[in-house]
Amino acid sequence: MTSVKQLFDLTGRVSVVTGGATGLGLQMATALAEAGSNVVICSRKLENCEHAAHGLEKLGVKALALACDVTRVDQVEAMKDAVMQKFGRVDVLVNNAGRAWVAPPEDTPLEHWQQVFDLNITAPFICAQVLGREMIKAQRGRIINIASVAGLVGRDAKTYNSIAYCASKGALVNFTRDLAVKWAHHNIRVNAICPGFFVTPLNEKMLEQTRDYVLRGIPLGRTGGPDDLKGIVVLLASDASNFMTGAIIPVDGGATAW
Repeated sequence: MTSVKQLFDLTGRVSVVTGGATGLGLQMATALAEAGSNVVICSRKLENCEHAAHGLEKLGVKALALACDVTRVDQVEAMKDAVMQKFGRVDVLVNNAGRAWVAPPEDTPLEHWQQVFDLNITAPFICAQVLGREMIKAQRGRIINIASVAGLVGRDAKTYNSIAYCASKGALVNFTRDLAVKWAHHNIRVNAICPGFFVTPLNEKMLEQTRDYVLRGIPLGRTGGPDDLKGIVVLLASDASNFMTGAIIPVDGGATAW
């Protein structure tokens, strides 16, 4: 029988976190590093990635910073090549990069709808496909898609007035389920985390105006904090979740339990 510490240990594994240089991505990248995984941080801004990677290396793991526009197949292929050259393996992919466009449905420009879908659902497909090929060769892997509670139900416009965001995250939820079924025979687990309201640079101004309203919708009475995604991402990246695939897990303070 394997001990709990062994089940959660990520020593020697390699985790790729898209959009991992700041915010929720950095929180999860830090958690993976704290559990022993080497970490690849990629986003469009190399300087931010390098700063984050330097911080992770202080935890005693190896970190690689890469500039990558994950909506472009050529750049994702180049990112994969760099990962394989440095580490020779990829064990975990966290599809975290995302964006929103805030506007009422009747005023949402098609251009911005498409930009949101490109990053929130097409990019996870590209990254899963490119890195998944290496996982299939190895017959092992973990893909963790960062969806949202906004992809589970319709949301009040006061807190989630972005139909493109909500629709794309809903697509990511079912992408997770379907890929989990299709790649189960390759020993690849595919799961999704659905964060609730976490304060980020994208929503902090809105929260200043609607804090009381937002908190009334969260049974625990607070927004997500700097450690609240750490446990779940390590669980899904580790052997502790060996019998989990296709799971859609809200981390929302109870907001979807009403």
